[in-house]
Amino acid sequence: MKALILTAGFGEGHNAAARALEGALTARYGVGSAQTHDLFAEAAPRLNAVARVAYLKLINHWPSLWSGFYGLAAWKPIAELLPRLLHREQAVLAEILDTFRPDFICSTYPVYAFLVRNLRLASPLPPHFNVVTDSISIHPLWWNAGSTAWFLPNEDSAQIMRKAGINDAKIDVCGFPVSSEIAENAQRLSSPDLALGAAPRVLYLANSGTAAVRETAELLLSESKWEVTCAVGRDKELQKRLDGIAQKRTRPARILGWTNEIPQLLLTHHAVVSKAGGATTQEAIAARCPMIVNQIIPGQEEGNYELLRRCGGGRFAGNPRAIIAELHKIFEDGGVEWRSMREGLGLIARPTAAQAIVERIRQRITNSEIP
Repeated sequence: MKALILTAGFGEGHNAAARALEGALTARYGVGSAQTHDLFAEAAPRLNAVARVAYLKLINHWPSLWSGFYGLAAWKPIAELLPRLLHREQAVLAEILDTFRPDFICSTYPVYAFLVRNLRLASPLPPHFNVVTDSISIHPLWWNAGSTAWFLPNEDSAQIMRKAGINDAKIDVCGFPVSSEIAENAQRLSSPDLALGAAPRVLYLANSGTAAVRETAELLLSESKWEVTCAVGRDKELQKRLDGIAQKRTRPARILGWTNEIPQLLLTHHAVVSKAGGATTQEAIAARCPMIVNQIIPGQEEGNYELLRRCGGGRFAGNPRAIIAELHKIFEDGGVEWRSMREGLGLIARPTAAQAIVERIRQRITNSEIP
C-alpha cells in the first residue's frame, strides 16, 4: 500500500503526527511506501516562510487577534473561500497524485480536505482520511469539506464530531500519532521512584515566544533538590546563560539546544513544563509524564489543556513562580499527587496510535468500508 501524507508547518502537532504516520507506514509496508508533503512549503516557499513567522508572532504576541481569526474561519462561508486562495497548492497536489499514485491520502492539517474535494469533482481519487490533531476544541474546518473517515485522538473529541453530525461509522478513535520511540522505550526508560526518595526530574521545553522564559528557567535551576533539563531550541544566547548557571549546581542539570530526544526525555522525567502544543501534550500523555502548562494558545490549544485537566494529568500555571509552586505540590509527600496525575494520563495514553491508524485504514480499504 502506498500513502500520501499531507502536513503543514503551522503548529508542530501537524508535522509530528505526519512523521509518526510515515514511520508506521514505512515499518508496515517498506521504504518508499509513504510520502509526506507540505503543499504550502512546496507551492510557495517564500510566502510560506513569511506566513509561518506571522503565525508565530500572532499566537505569541497577539493571541486575542489570533483567536478572532480562528473563530472567523469556523464560519462556513469564510471556510469555503479559503480553498480559492490555494490554487497553487491544489495544482501541486494534483501533480503529486498523478506521479505517486497513492492508494490513500492522510491529512494532518484540515484545509487539505477542501483541495481533495475540489480535485475529486474532476476525476476519481483514492480514499482520503483526516487524522485530527486537535482535541475537544476541534475546528469545523476538520469536517466542513468531508472525508472518507476521521481518526480522532480520544473519545471526548469523537463526541464533538458526532454532535456536529458526522456519521459514527466514519469515526475511529485510535489516539494521536506519536513517535514510535515512546512505545519502544517505555520498558527500558523511566523516571526514578519518588516514594523511595529519588530527586524529582523536571523537563522545561522553553518556547521562545513565551514571556518570562529566562525567569522560568532560572527559577527551576535554583531548585537545589531537583534535577533539571532545559531545552531552549535555537536560542544560543539563552543556552549559554543557563549553561553558566547549571555548572554551579550540585545536582545534575542539562541545557539543550534543538533536540530530537523529546520522547526519551519525557519518559525519564517526572514532569514537563511547556505550552499546550499538540505534539508536546500528546507525547506527554503517551509517555505518562505529568504536565505543567504555562501557555495556552486560544483555539486549538484550549482543547489540549482541557484534555489534561479532565484526566487529571496536567495543571495550568501562568507565571514562573506559579510553575514552581505547582511542581512543589505534586512532588511533596513522596510524589502522591504526581502518581495520581500519572495514573490519570495512563487512562488515555495510546503510544501505538500511529500503528493503530495504519491498521484501521488497511481494514477499511480491504473490507470495502469505503463509501
